[in-house]
Amino acid sequence: MLLAGCSTGQSVELAGPPPSAEDAQACRDLVADLPDTLAGLQRREVTGDTAYAAAWGDPAIVLVCGAADPAGRTDASTCVQVGRTGWYVPDSVLATTVDGDQTADVPTTELNFSPRVALLIPGRYRPEGFSDSIATIGPLVQRHFTKVGRCL
Repeated sequence: MLLAGCSTGQSVELAGPPPSAEDAQACRDLVADLPDTLAGLQRREVTGDTAYAAAWGDPAIVLVCGAADPAGRTDASTCVQVGRTGWYVPDSVLATTVDGDQTADVPTTELNFSPRVALLIPGRYRPEGFSDSIATIGPLVQRHFTKVGRCL
């Protein structure tokens, strides 16, 4: 599922394939349990596959359930551990943090549980928006999903 378009003041439109049949119910349960606020931002209306996604703020932090494994991830990729969850962030985004540039958007995918949950956090909310988001979403992932591995 992809973020297809987002305009100020309008709903966030999502498009793409829904999660597999085996993941669909877990995704619906997770989305139904998501908070009204995330990282201090109010939840927004989404259109498209609304049972499998959510958004907060403007620009929107977008959560997609049933995401694919992230492109470019390898066994040597960095993973941010929070509790029992492990969040992959592309090395190119991590490099911007080291360089002091906090403007890049942060795409992150949780890898310790199935189904996969992906978050897109606009650079505007860095760094607190990232840490607040994964700290809030992580326990919900643990509650609704099955542990399948460990992101190192």
